[in-house]
Amino acid sequence: MAILLPLTLGFLCVFVWLRKVGSRESGLPPGPPTMPLLGNLHIFPTEFAHYKFSEWARTYGGIYSLKVGPGTAIVLTDAAAVKELMDKRSGSTADRPPMHVADVVAGGLNMVLSRYSESWRTLRKTAHTILTPQASAKHLPIQLAEASQLLHDILCRPEGFYNHIRRYANSVILSVLYGKRAPRYETRETTAFFRAQHEWELVLEPGATPPIDLIPILKYVPERWAKWKQDCAKTREMQRKLYFGLLDETKERLGQGEENGSFMEEILARQDELGMDREMTGYLGGVLIEGGSDTTSYYLQSLILALVAYPDAQRKAQEEMDRVVGDHRMPTLDDLEEMPYIRAMILENHRFRPVAPLLVPHGALADEEYKGFLIPKGCTIFVNMWGIFHDPELYDDPENFVPERYLLSENGTKPGVDGSDLRPNLPFGVGRRVCPGIHLAQNSININAMNLVWAFNFTPDTDTQGNPIPLDTLDYHKGILTGPRSFKCKITPRSAGKADIIEHEFLEAADTFSKFEFGLSEEDKEFVMKSRARH
Repeated sequence: MAILLPLTLGFLCVFVWLRKVGSRESGLPPGPPTMPLLGNLHIFPTEFAHYKFSEWARTYGGIYSLKVGPGTAIVLTDAAAVKELMDKRSGSTADRPPMHVADVVAGGLNMVLSRYSESWRTLRKTAHTILTPQASAKHLPIQLAEASQLLHDILCRPEGFYNHIRRYANSVILSVLYGKRAPRYETRETTAFFRAQHEWELVLEPGATPPIDLIPILKYVPERWAKWKQDCAKTREMQRKLYFGLLDETKERLGQGEENGSFMEEILARQDELGMDREMTGYLGGVLIEGGSDTTSYYLQSLILALVAYPDAQRKAQEEMDRVVGDHRMPTLDDLEEMPYIRAMILENHRFRPVAPLLVPHGALADEEYKGFLIPKGCTIFVNMWGIFHDPELYDDPENFVPERYLLSENGTKPGVDGSDLRPNLPFGVGRRVCPGIHLAQNSININAMNLVWAFNFTPDTDTQGNPIPLDTLDYHKGILTGPRSFKCKITPRSAGKADIIEHEFLEAADTFSKFEFGLSEEDKEFVMKSRARH
């Protein structure tokens, strides 16, 4: 009897504790009803989470909570809350939630996903050192040259525009980082990157893997029974082969005195000063390739999708382009100042189809209070960009592509609605986690948005009877970053004169390209030779 009583009390205590697991603690924002132990885990979306998060925001408000087992997630679908908690109080919200799968793949050295630690601060400081606006401006020549090839590729093979854009984005960042370009989409480094990145994004999508961080015992499930472990191992191998292979090539080229001004040359030369070892340097280069390839290509693919689906917007952008630039030259970045509609179109594309609809989840380093709600230390914070940018209380007709909204108000909001809590670079992140490559990315976006509008007409593909085939503007990839699935459209040059200018500009770019063309395969060399043969 003396033993039975303590055991009974112990079981009762465990039972009471288990009943509380998954329930919403006092002070948290409201949210969907919970179940014992699971909390909201049973209804947590496993793909395209931003749609469900936005639906819940219309019910529970711009700040609500989810219980994921014993853990807590806070979802922000309110621009004022994002500005206050993520920007103004960024010292408390700059962490990332524990992400075991990211640690398995990248050893905790993926700068975007790593915890708020000394390693992260070193990586971030190094990235800022090499990605200043002044440093980014030095790389405009290769961006402009690659943009001329993008136009030339589309002119010659319009049906391949989707991969032409991917090649452009990847080649720019490879050139800037490693001084080595990719003349074709089939170039080894480019195809290797996009294969690895596809696997990486699937691993990272919210809900795509078991709740390992909440139920740590899942880490010990044998790999043969845990597909997520197999996926992580595959992704790690693919990433390391590419990232460290590029790093070793750059180091070898430096040793031979063949510098061409790339970012990684500077990091390798200053490794000790910057506090960077080989692992950190390899993964910093890798995360910058990721940031410069997928995001830019997804953005430009979404822009073409919007131009096809919304011909009136395309026509207005072309009319402005013709008025400012005309037929006898290509646009320049300086022209953008005189193009309010195209600036509005660029902003509207960020709003209409944000590349990172939930950004990357943040973690709270300390308790915070906001409007009477507790934001507890250790919670995960989702910034629901999709929900904010598609909020009918903020925007008229938010589900459609309407660049004019940014001509009517600075942040595109309804007349009379205060949009001051929004900022133009919000799609690039918040607080101390804003994308360090923002200046490089904005140059690429601006150059190519103008070029595409200047050069081509984008129209729907047609069926065998000649009828336009409607596009599904919501047919997007799953993942933490998202862009449209490959789609068909007709792309034709706007005039023979423009086609001639594209040919001329591409051939003129050969001198710029030559500085970045080393280690090419025989197939790449043959492609380069044929594409530059003068007619």
